[in-house]
Amino acid sequence: MSVGAPDREEYGPRTRPLPFERGTDGPRVVLVGVDGTRTSERAGWYAAGLARRQGAALVVVYVSSTSGLTALMPGMDAGAVQRTHDELAADLRRECRRGAEELGVPLTFLSRRGDAYGELCAAADEFQADMVVVGASEQAGHRLVGSVATRLVRTGRWPVVVVP
Repeated sequence: MSVGAPDREEYGPRTRPLPFERGTDGPRVVLVGVDGTRTSERAGWYAAGLARRQGAALVVVYVSSTSGLTALMPGMDAGAVQRTHDELAADLRRECRRGAEELGVPLTFLSRRGDAYGELCAAADEFQADMVVVGASEQAGHRLVGSVATRLVRTGRWPVVVVP
């Protein structure tokens, strides 16, 4: 994230504060992880539609996770990698603002740095999410080692919807 850019922005109508109670009539807070891939975009729209239908708040989390291998690769410019992440975060922010206004959904956009799994868990706990939505991984290696979605399901603290 660029210097001075907020890591949290809120769009759309304000939510009505209600007491927290997991497993009520439907989710009150839907959290979705996005990263700019096709599956995360579908997950974002699925979560937005679900939040709209349920009258729930939507928390959109973008995690910038630069690989440690970036520093070891010759010719890789860490500044260029960071600018790419910042540009993606700005694009996602604009899309969230537009979607919140279009759908009338209270939306909080978070931009975090670090491990996607860890940051999604932390945000889900922070916002007392009733459900976590993520896109299925498109990386072949994740079938062997496990994806963020698989790790979230195994954690077992929230219902997890994996959007193909």
